[in-house]
Amino acid sequence: MAVVHDPSFWAGRRVLLTGHTGFKGSWLALWLHQMGAVVTGLSLPAEEISLFRQARVEGLLTHIEGDIRDMAVVEAAVAQADPEVVFHLAAQPLVRLSYETPVETFATNVQGTVHVLDACRRAPNLKAIVAITSDKAYENREWVWPYRESDPMGGHDPYSASKGAAELVIAAYRRSFFSELGAPLLASVRAGNVIGGGDWALDRLVPDIIRALIAGERPMIRSPHSIRPWQHVLEALGGYLLIAETLAKGEAWAAEGWNFGPADDDTQPVSWIADRITQRWGDAGWDQPEQVSGPHEAKILKLDCAKARNYLGWRPAWGLGEALGRIVEWHKSVAQGGNAQAISLAQLTAYRALFHQD
Repeated sequence: MAVVHDPSFWAGRRVLLTGHTGFKGSWLALWLHQMGAVVTGLSLPAEEISLFRQARVEGLLTHIEGDIRDMAVVEAAVAQADPEVVFHLAAQPLVRLSYETPVETFATNVQGTVHVLDACRRAPNLKAIVAITSDKAYENREWVWPYRESDPMGGHDPYSASKGAAELVIAAYRRSFFSELGAPLLASVRAGNVIGGGDWALDRLVPDIIRALIAGERPMIRSPHSIRPWQHVLEALGGYLLIAETLAKGEAWAAEGWNFGPADDDTQPVSWIADRITQRWGDAGWDQPEQVSGPHEAKILKLDCAKARNYLGWRPAWGLGEALGRIVEWHKSVAQGGNAQAISLAQLTAYRALFHQD
């Protein structure tokens, strides 16, 4: 890759990570720990089956259980962490669940973001805030062209709309409170459909496939023709870390919205993913239900990442095929009794070796 992270930047750096018990948050906590950061996490309790528990992430950071919908909880966590960098990942992250819990989804993803950003205004040593939203924050017109950072926010379902609304909150806080000389710099980041070992969320393609394969069943694939920008979770997290480093070094031009997505040929239909995971697992195959019912979900979504390539030198280090191989490796190893933390850190080391190459 063209970009080189500065490992010494993170050694001893105080970081507040919201949503650290989630899938992406756990991987980011592992990465920050590996680089020597001093991490405080604020999140709801982890699910019983989760990367957080499997990889024993709690022992690698200061663990605070709390709800970002409670302003007092957020204020206390920010004060305790005294962060130099904040990564805001805490969210209700599922489209289909948002139809069942729209009030909670908006409260968490919009008002929770307000709480985190407002508490950051009173963090005396804070340099950089990276707020994670979603590729689904864009107004999806179901067309073949990828979305650029200048495209309008929107959202058909409560989840997507909540992420679009969070982007408006972030922009308002940036202009109103984080644009003065000496203020922390604030960026938002929008990644594609992240995949990786240790994701057990319901109603997500790869976890659903893995659960079925571990149980010895053929996965049921409900929308085989839907197209998404698939990428390994470490690709997106590498972008988040790069933006945080850039902001913390005072580069105000980077305090904007950024896309981090896969190469064009890694934007593939669901069937392509299902074929390759089941083949790598052992030619298990998959089925499609005769009737598929459920709320609206986008059929096609792509991201344009030219801005990150040209201004940051960022680009994916693992192709989609490699990412799927790493997922199968992770889950097979853990299913056979392997140490989830050691396996995760080994994959991180392998990824970082590629990421740091010129």
